[in-house]
Amino acid sequence: MTGNRVLIADDEIHIIHVVAIKLRNNGFEVIAANNGAEAYELACTEHPDIIVTDYQMPFVTGIELIEKLRANEETKHTPAILLTARSFAISEEMQETLGVEACLSKPFSPKELLKTIQDILHEKAMALHV
Repeated sequence: MTGNRVLIADDEIHIIHVVAIKLRNNGFEVIAANNGAEAYELACTEHPDIIVTDYQMPFVTGIELIEKLRANEETKHTPAILLTARSFAISEEMQETLGVEACLSKPFSPKELLKTIQDILHEKAMALHV
């Protein structure tokens, strides 16, 4: 399962850097944005296979980004993972309403994020073959 495109949106450049290295070392193409507005534009033009977004970002939050993605016909089915500070955890109900595949609390392990991405993309691929 290599060659998948991952859009990472986070205003903390070191998080983008660490995650990008882990993903690239495992065969993923990485697209990065440092705010939600930029992430939305990239999602619409680059059509990533999955999006990893921070909850708290300038201009457009991770929640607002996912809401915009779900409202857009071209991006509404793109899987999304939300990264949150422990104090900003979202309810399971909100996660389900937004169509968020997973929430990971910061600090998270890049290895854990990689496995989560691989599992979600594997499930998506299996669903397409049924």
